[in-house]
Amino acid sequence: MAKYSTGNSSGGGSGGSCELCGKASDSLTEASVAGATLQVCDSCASHNDATQPTKSKRGNDGNAMSEQDRRRRAAQRTARMDDARKGDARHWEEEGTSYDSDPLPYLVSDYGDRVIDARQEEGLQRGELADELGIQENDLLAVEQNRANRASVGGSVIESLEERLGVTLSESA
Repeated sequence: MAKYSTGNSSGGGSGGSCELCGKASDSLTEASVAGATLQVCDSCASHNDATQPTKSKRGNDGNAMSEQDRRRRAAQRTARMDDARKGDARHWEEEGTSYDSDPLPYLVSDYGDRVIDARQEEGLQRGELADELGIQENDLLAVEQNRANRASVGGSVIESLEERLGVTLSESA
C-alpha cells in the first residue's frame, strides 16, 4: 500500500522510506506523482509526472495528429453518423412535403425524452410504434433525438404521438 507524505521526510537523499512504495532507501529523490510531491526510491522515480511523455492522439499512420486534424476527423465521424441515422430519404424526394398543410407546432423542450419514456413504458420498439402509427421510423427517431424541426417532421406526427402515447409534446398557444 502506498504511503503518503507527512512532511517529515528530510529528502535530499539522506535516507528514509519511499513515500510511494514504503521501501527503505538511502537515496530518495523528489518526484511529482499525480500532483503530489513525494520522496521516492530509484524504483519509483519512473512514476515522476515530469518525466512522463505527454500522450497525443495518433492518426491511422501512427503519427501525432494536430488539433486541426483531430477536429477534422471528429467532424467526419459525426457526419458519417448523421448520414447513417438519416437512412433512406427517397420518401422526401418522391412525396415531397407540404409545410403549410402540416405545420410543426411549438414543442416543449424535452419532447424527445417524453416520447422515449412513454414508448418504453408501453413496451414498444421504435419500429413497432412507427408501423402502428403509419409514420416513417426516421421521423420518429428525429423526434426522439429532439431534431423534429431540422428533420422537417410534420405536425401530424407529433399529434399522432401525443394521442397514442398520452404525452404532451407541444406547447399550448
